[in-house]
Amino acid sequence: MARIFSVVNQKGGVGKTTTSVNLSAALALAGNRTLLIDIDPQCNATGAVGVDPASRHALLGDSPLGESVIQTETPGLSLLPGSRRFQDADVMANSDANATVRLRGHLDSVMDDYDYILIDCPPSAGAMTETALTASTEVMIPIQCEYFAMVGVAQLIGTIKKVIGATNGRLTFGGILLTMYDESLELTREIDEDVRDFFGDIVFENVVPRDVALCEAPSHGQTVFQYAPRSRGAFAYTQLCMEVLQRD
Repeated sequence: MARIFSVVNQKGGVGKTTTSVNLSAALALAGNRTLLIDIDPQCNATGAVGVDPASRHALLGDSPLGESVIQTETPGLSLLPGSRRFQDADVMANSDANATVRLRGHLDSVMDDYDYILIDCPPSAGAMTETALTASTEVMIPIQCEYFAMVGVAQLIGTIKKVIGATNGRLTFGGILLTMYDESLELTREIDEDVRDFFGDIVFENVVPRDVALCEAPSHGQTVFQYAPRSRGAFAYTQLCMEVLQRD
């Protein structure tokens, strides 16, 4: 049965999509059957693996999910593309109990086909993110190593705790990931210490450094492993992948 991660943070620009894309690629390259699901209307995860957005999001339809899944150029990594269709974004932003049931049903139907499913959520703590959390087994929160890193995280934690209660413990904390890490900066070290003191063992030991390769790879429709396999970013996501596998 698959481990289903929702990768969430209501603040944009914290490395959420970068993590969704490159961790899923790392898991696939490690020999795991992996599915990346893009539910962000910006469709950045879809473009980052060289795929065009769908005309209609498969999660909103009744057809079997497998019919809309695309195999990426990374062996073992499949993608359910996002959609920029305004009506789809509106439905997802205002999803209700029926949407939760539909999403949970879609994911349950493919759980035996994959070892890992990663959901790239929109940068909000809104209805669609909550729906994705309800259908997931774990939540991963990337936190940028900058001044406003902790802003809004308390509210997000509140949403996550509500979903944990509503799902009778199906959802657990998969981990908090420090991104855009620059060890030469005192601010980075302070945030690292504060986050670990506050959240404890759920913070991943491995961090993701600032690396131009991570910024450039999506513009080429490639993961960092395709674009710059020897970069610091590729090494960081390989290490994170190993830590995720060890937490299984």
